Amino acid sequence: MERTYIKDLKNHIGKEVTIAGWVDIRRDQGKMVFLDLRDMSGKVQAVVLPNHTEALAVAQIIRPEWVVEVNAQVNRRPERNVKLDVSNGDIELEVLNIVVLNEAQTPPMDVTSDGHEIGEETRLKYRYLDLRRPRLQRNMRLRHEVALHIRNFLSKHSFLEIETPLLTKSTPEGSRDYIVPSRIEQGKFYALPQSPQQYKQLLMVAGMERYFQIARCMRDEDTRGDRQPEFTQLDMELSFTTQEDIMKLNEKLLIELVQTLAPEKKIQTIPFPRITYKEAMEKYGNDKPDMREDKNDPNLLAFCWVVDFPFFEKNKAGEWTFTHNPFSAPMPEHYEWLMNKEKIGEILATQYDVALNGYEIGGGSIRNHRPEALIKVLEILGHTEENIRKNFGHMLDAFSYGAPPHGGIAWGLDRLLAILTNEPNIREVIAFPKTGEGRDLMMEAPSEVSAEQLQELGIVVVKSKK
Repeated sequence: MERTYIKDLKNHIGKEVTIAGWVDIRRDQGKMVFLDLRDMSGKVQAVVLPNHTEALAVAQIIRPEWVVEVNAQVNRRPERNVKLDVSNGDIELEVLNIVVLNEAQTPPMDVTSDGHEIGEETRLKYRYLDLRRPRLQRNMRLRHEVALHIRNFLSKHSFLEIETPLLTKSTPEGSRDYIVPSRIEQGKFYALPQSPQQYKQLLMVAGMERYFQIARCMRDEDTRGDRQPEFTQLDMELSFTTQEDIMKLNEKLLIELVQTLAPEKKIQTIPFPRITYKEAMEKYGNDKPDMREDKNDPNLLAFCWVVDFPFFEKNKAGEWTFTHNPFSAPMPEHYEWLMNKEKIGEILATQYDVALNGYEIGGGSIRNHRPEALIKVLEILGHTEENIRKNFGHMLDAFSYGAPPHGGIAWGLDRLLAILTNEPNIREVIAFPKTGEGRDLMMEAPSEVSAEQLQELGIVVVKSKK
């Protein structure tokens, strides 16, 4: 008999069905056994009656988390036993036969609770069990629905989803890179992308005009709050666009996402308020203000745009660095200041961030599409002519072949999902996260590799003294 998903059982009342899944709870009443069974679609209560002797014998030995296939009759519950607040609370399965597909050891933790009471080390070590809990199942389902909604929305707006490489070149444009040694060209390395920034701009040069990607990004940063070594961005870039175009498009998408997939949430202000960087720092003391009128309301979403960012700022060594990325364009009225390298601290970038409840969830800019402007930015940042050609020559060459004006934005998808699910950190919305120290406790990574592998790569490991 064809398998039926638990969510569809209501369509089969009075009929015989076959379901497959896990034993969630088992209650042995002696003459009969009650089972709560679950699959990816939901849960249902089943009862094994004394007249089904073979099924009863199996039910008396099975335990929670065993994997079973059950043949059963779908019955309406008696009126007095109906539970309206429970999924499938008005039906019950009368079990006719049980086949054990796989037994299970007693799990090292309870997978039926919300899991917040369990130590994170245990949860991450046994993440494949942790993901069985209903809360994380809901989170993963919402993550899928958000990604699907984004894809459908952007496709309707003429965007193309294009994948960009994971093995790329290390360039000095942000955080520390993860590097990958080349076996064929020993002593040379790839870098894992901190973002698809350069590739998406090169796609604009290629004439794609509207690109997006739900992109994996990797940054080798020191342990710092709610960060992960690898994370997910919604990345997009548009040609022949303006800051206003990009902000309006993304605002529309965010509003649709919330209203469609998280209808219990209330967006405080539509359209989103806009505040300058200067105003945000003076009023809130940061550039990602929490503008909620009631910070005790977990379902209140206060989006806002922060604009007019300084292009450059001084680092601790007193040298100029960028506030976001070196590929941003200055405000049109500050273009001459950039080209003359004057009033550097007063140059504003065409940079726009979207903040939500005190977190930055996205940021973007209109880009420098003229090679001479990008060169000036890199010179202000202290790069020599030789260094510019070595690290950014491919970008400068590309821009010399008719690059269109373009701009884009990237969202931190993990952070947005954590806020929509009221989770305390992004690890709760990532299927297989790492610890705050960047360790994968389940796979025991990072780990040592064999001497043969190192020899093939031409690498000698020298451990630093701590």
